[in-house]
Amino acid sequence: MRELTALLREYDRARAYTDQLWKDLIPDEVTWRPHENSSAIGWHLGHQAHVAHFMVRNLTAAEPGPDPALDALMDSAQPEKFRGALPTVERLTAFRDTVAERVHARIGDIAAGKVSARTQLTVVATHLLTALINHEYQHDQWISEVRADNLGRALPPDPESDRLSRVDGYLVLNPYA
Repeated sequence: MRELTALLREYDRARAYTDQLWKDLIPDEVTWRPHENSSAIGWHLGHQAHVAHFMVRNLTAAEPGPDPALDALMDSAQPEKFRGALPTVERLTAFRDTVAERVHARIGDIAAGKVSARTQLTVVATHLLTALINHEYQHDQWISEVRADNLGRALPPDPESDRLSRVDGYLVLNPYA
């Protein structure tokens, strides 16, 4: 149970770092694409939440999506040129916040034993959260590259955690630290 609580804190740390990478940008910078086969920062933001929702939904609890109209747009299997226009920054923010609240609620229920197969779901939730955190940081790297290299914006310092390191340039959570 304590491990899930600690991983939820790491999830929040990863999301806070993502916010440092984009919240000071103007909407045009969030939706701008460096070239036609490149994703905008806003797409990465929606995709991070999209993956979190689908992983929680498919591995721990079936529930409808918070914004089903975004499903095809935020799916990385959809080629960039077919994804369509990004939603507003406000809609992306609401989507990300709703998904994070659902992650917390579901993992909180698992940690509190409010589910059947509590022990099995604790194992699943531990790996699920580790994957979500590392996925968040994976896309943070790409957001960082557009922010720094294309928009000329300074990067925030890496988040501080004894469980984080860099592997191949990407921040990675070590679940065993």
